Amino acid sequence: MELKDILDFLTRVLAFDQNSPLLFTQFYFWAFFAIVFACFSLMHNRRLLRNSFLFFASILFYYKTSGLFFLILLFSTVSDFALGQAIYKSKSLFKQKFFVTTSVIINLATLFYFKYAYFFTDSYNQLFHTNLEVFNYIAHWSNNIGGTSFDVSQIMLPVGISFYTFQTISYSVDVYRKKLKPVTNILDFGFYVSFFPQLVAGPIVRASEFIPQLYQKYRLSRLQFGIAVFWILNGLVKKMILSDYLAVNFIDRVFGNPLMFSGFENLMALFGYSLQVYADFSGYTDIAIGVALLMGFRLPVNFNSPYKATNPGNFWKRWHISLSTWLKDYLYIPLGGNRRGSFGTFFWIAIIAVFTISLSGRTWPAIAITLTAISIFLASLKWPVIRKSIVTNINLMVTMLLGGLWHGASWNFMIWGGLNGAGILSYKFWRKQNINIKALSTFGLFGIFILLDFAFPSPLVSIGMYWTGIIFIGTFLDFLYQKSKIPFSTKWINRAWSIFLTFVFITFTRLFFRSGSNLDPAESNRIAWETASNMVKQIGSTWNTAIIGDILYEYRKVFIVFTLGMIIHWLPSKFKQWYRINFAFLPKWVQLLAVVLTVFVIYQFITAELQSFIYFQF
Repeated sequence: MELKDILDFLTRVLAFDQNSPLLFTQFYFWAFFAIVFACFSLMHNRRLLRNSFLFFASILFYYKTSGLFFLILLFSTVSDFALGQAIYKSKSLFKQKFFVTTSVIINLATLFYFKYAYFFTDSYNQLFHTNLEVFNYIAHWSNNIGGTSFDVSQIMLPVGISFYTFQTISYSVDVYRKKLKPVTNILDFGFYVSFFPQLVAGPIVRASEFIPQLYQKYRLSRLQFGIAVFWILNGLVKKMILSDYLAVNFIDRVFGNPLMFSGFENLMALFGYSLQVYADFSGYTDIAIGVALLMGFRLPVNFNSPYKATNPGNFWKRWHISLSTWLKDYLYIPLGGNRRGSFGTFFWIAIIAVFTISLSGRTWPAIAITLTAISIFLASLKWPVIRKSIVTNINLMVTMLLGGLWHGASWNFMIWGGLNGAGILSYKFWRKQNINIKALSTFGLFGIFILLDFAFPSPLVSIGMYWTGIIFIGTFLDFLYQKSKIPFSTKWINRAWSIFLTFVFITFTRLFFRSGSNLDPAESNRIAWETASNMVKQIGSTWNTAIIGDILYEYRKVFIVFTLGMIIHWLPSKFKQWYRINFAFLPKWVQLLAVVLTVFVIYQFITAELQSFIYFQF
C-alpha cells in the first residue's frame, strides 16, 4: 500500500460525516474506543501524558460527532480556564464577582445563540414588526473553512452544548465559592470539560467530584472491570432493545400521526414513550459510566429507578439526577431556596413572562403571570406567617419552568416543566392534609369534572374526569380503611398505589415533552401543539373496545418488550445489585460469552437505521 493510499484512508477515517456521527451503538465507536484504550494502557501511570492524550482523543471524538463545532468546545474550555484563574487570583470581591459574572454571561450567551436564536428573532420581529431571518454564522464559517455543506438558514444545535456549558458554569461558580482551587494545567482542565464518554449527553459532572480523579493513580480491580462490562451491556440492551425497538415499531408511528390510531393505541404509545425515553437516556448513561470506569474514572449516578417514585418530587430525585441537583445548587438555592425570595426570583419571573409573550404572540399570559407574582408577593408581606411557604413555592416553580426551557424555547417544554412543578407543589399541599379533607376534596373535584363532562363535553374534560375518579376511588378506599381500623398493614398497597399514580402523572407530562422533540425550531410550537391536541382528542374520545384485542395481538411483540422492561425496572434494588456483583465475579470466559450473546441478541432487534440518542438534541 502506497503512502498516498494510507493518507487517503486516514483522511476518510478522521473526516467528519454529518450523516454518520460517532454513537455508542455503532461499531465505529467501539473501534475508536479500542484504539484509545490500547494507547491509554501504555501511558495510564503517567498522569500528565494520560490526561493530555484523553483530552485530544475527546476532542477528536467530538469533532467526529459535531464537526467544526468542536471549536465552540475549545473556546469554552480556554475562556473558563482563564476566568477560573482570574477569579482565584483576584484579591477584591468586586473583581471576583466581575470574573464569575463574565464566565456565566459568556457561557449562557453561547448557549442562547444556538438554542434560542429562533425565539429571540421571533420576539424581535413581533416587537418591532420586522422580518429578520436567522442566519447561522458558525455554519457559514465552517463551510468556508472546512468545506462542509451546512445550511446557513438554520442554526444547528451543537451536540452536548447544554451539558458542557453547565459543567463549566459550575466550575467557575465553585471556584468563586472557594469550594475548589482552579486547575493549573489547561490540558487537565480541557480533559475535565471534554471527557468523551459523558460529553454529549451527560451526566453533568461537577468539577469538585471529577477533578480530584485527574491526579489519582489508575486502578481497576476485578470487581470494577466486571461492573464496567455489566454497565456497558446493560446500556446497550436498554438503548437498542427497549428504546429503539419500541420507538421504531410503535411509538414513532403513533406520534407521527395520532389521528390514524385509536385512543387505546395513543395511550399505549404515551406509556411506551415513558419507558423509551428512560431506556434511551439511562442507557447512554450506563454505557458512559462503564466506559469511564474501564479508564479508572467514576461518573455520578444519573438515574435511580425513577418509575419507582412515590410522588413527583421523589421522581426528580431519581430522574436525571445530575441536572436536578445542578438546578437546585446553582438556581433554586441562589434564588433563595426554601428560605426567602430574592431579586433573582422576580428577575426570572420577568424572563419567563417575556418567553410567554413570544411563544404565545399575546400579552395577556405574561400580564397574568406578572400580576399573580405581584399578588403573591404582596400577600407574603401582609401575612409573614406564610411568607416562607409562598417564596419556597415560587422559587420551586421558577426552577421547574426554567428546567423546561433548558430543553428548548417552545410551549411544549414550558408546559412540561410547569406541570412537573405543579405536581410537586400539589403533593406538598396534599401530604399535609388529613384523610377527611383528602376524601372530601377528591370527591368534590371528581364531581366538578362529571358536571363539566355533562355540560361541556370534550376529550380533555373526559380525561380529567377519569383521572380524578381514579384518585377519588383510591382515596376513598384509604378513608374506609382508616375509619374501620382493620388490623393489618396496607403500607405496600399504599406504596404501589402512589407509584402507579406518579407514573401515570409523569407519563401524561411526557405528551408535551415528546410532541415538540426532534422538530425544526421554526415550526416546533405549531406541530407540537397539533400533535398533543390530536393525542388528547383520541385518548379522551369514546373508545372502540372491540378492537383492543386485535391491537394487542398485532403489536404483541411490542407489548411483551414493554411489559418485560417495566418488570425489570420495578425489580428490587437489592436484587439488581446482587446480580451486578455476581456478574462482576464471573470468570472472564463467562463474561466474554455474555458479551457475545448480548451482541447477538441485540443484532436480532435491529430493524432500521441506528437511532440517535434522544438527549443529543438538548
